[in-house]
Amino acid sequence: MGILPTKEALALAQASQLDLVEVAPNADPPVCRIMDYGKYRYEQTKKEKLAKKHQHLTRIKEIRLRPNIEDHDLQVKQKRARGFLEEGSKVKASVAFRGREHAHREFGQEVLQKLAASVQDVAVVEAEPKMMGRFMTIILAPHKS
Repeated sequence: MGILPTKEALALAQASQLDLVEVAPNADPPVCRIMDYGKYRYEQTKKEKLAKKHQHLTRIKEIRLRPNIEDHDLQVKQKRARGFLEEGSKVKASVAFRGREHAHREFGQEVLQKLAASVQDVAVVEAEPKMMGRFMTIILAPHKS
């Protein structure tokens, strides 16, 4: 519509039963638009909800193990990890060391390698085993399929 005085633009908006909305206040002269503001806000929230719906959040599930875990108990943990990975979550497997177990960290690393090998058909190792305090951790991520 071009450059109009504020009162004239407001009168035009009221005549068409719409709102006068300031779009770019820092421009010289300020830019305004005649529109139904309620409808505009409704469409914006609808777009935001749709964008949020299509967003994928990566969850990290944790599985705790011990360095002297028995085979059957390890199989149960492997099955649990496989379920998490098939859901699309990442898995952080931690081996907790207590007391004298710190002297034999290779046992913990062995347990984590067994776990990683058992789920390699559905997961890839994202972070190799490393010590963090009294825990040795490994992060497994699902395949990109």
